[in-house]
Amino acid sequence: MLGRGFWVGILVALAAGGCSYEHALGVDHYSVFNVKAPSDATVSVCHGYGCRTQTKFTFTPADVAEIKKLMAKTRKSDTPAEERRAVAYAVGWMERRVGDSIGTKDDRAGMDFAASGDPTQQDCVDEATNTTSYLTVLQNQKLLKHHAVGKPFAKENFLRGVAGWTHWTATLDENGSGKRWAVDSWIYANGENPAVVEAEKWYIASLAELPKPTR
Repeated sequence: MLGRGFWVGILVALAAGGCSYEHALGVDHYSVFNVKAPSDATVSVCHGYGCRTQTKFTFTPADVAEIKKLMAKTRKSDTPAEERRAVAYAVGWMERRVGDSIGTKDDRAGMDFAASGDPTQQDCVDEATNTTSYLTVLQNQKLLKHHAVGKPFAKENFLRGVAGWTHWTATLDENGSGKRWAVDSWIYANGENPAVVEAEKWYIASLAELPKPTR
């Protein structure tokens, strides 16, 4: 049984502005949710909330060529910021491509507790897992120069009620700077560009003040 000190520590952390955490050292996000990790351009897409439903999807060579064109067109200069911008457009495109194929094209923005188990809908666990997979495909295709795919992590602050519910996000680690960036597709409907924001500044306000899509 957990001691009183443990729970006091949790309450202090929450009162201080919320708690952020990731899986224990050496624990893989995919293994936690029993999802097969990406391989080359093949991913296991999570939907139905909590990766309850999983559908295999492979980006074809034509898909990859289209993603490369999109990223080249979107990136205005050879900088980390412009690469993140290009990644946001690529992830939005990949979501639309997958959604049209597996039936998640009408996934609604944010959290809808009534949608749990609905294979057309995705929660933040689904979105964080899928976005990590899409970023890994970009990395596998040598499309990331200034970043590496990071581990998903979560934040929560139950003192805000539902607005502080545990929320997972995918991440990018910026090479050389030590900065970590949240790449969050959950905030918006399927196929919209994700928000890309510094991890420290992500999910610290109310749901109504979450970051805008990266343009």
